[in-house]
Amino acid sequence: MAQDEDVVISPTGWVAEQARTYEESDGARGTTIQGVPCLLLDYRGRRTGQLRRTVLIYGRDGDDYLLVASKGGADEHPLWYLNLEANPDVRLRVGAERFAARAETLSAREKARVWPGLVELFPPYEEYQKKTDRDIPVVRLTRVAD
Repeated sequence: MAQDEDVVISPTGWVAEQARTYEESDGARGTTIQGVPCLLLDYRGRRTGQLRRTVLIYGRDGDDYLLVASKGGADEHPLWYLNLEANPDVRLRVGAERFAARAETLSAREKARVWPGLVELFPPYEEYQKKTDRDIPVVRLTRVAD
């Protein structure tokens, strides 16, 4: 991903506003959702090839970042997750830092290990999982050299 490539920001109003605030402040503002840390995820659209951006809550596992593809407990995966499955190379902004990463869906065993910490970070995840028969994926983002 080229650093100067145009990015399409999420069409969801509050997400777009928070993404703009986060980016325009160089990661000084807009870095939490309901008091929980969030990051900017830039990913490639699987159909359009466009670079897209969304704001997501994240957890940590060592040096890696964890994302929960909950979509509020909906029965289908969020679009950003489907795009990561098709193209796992992404770019993150965490605070003032921007870097490349690679996405990988955790195995059931790995998810079971990190899930309690993610629910502690953001308790609604537990209710989201109860709302759907879909196993909500957890994605690991590992930093890679630019």
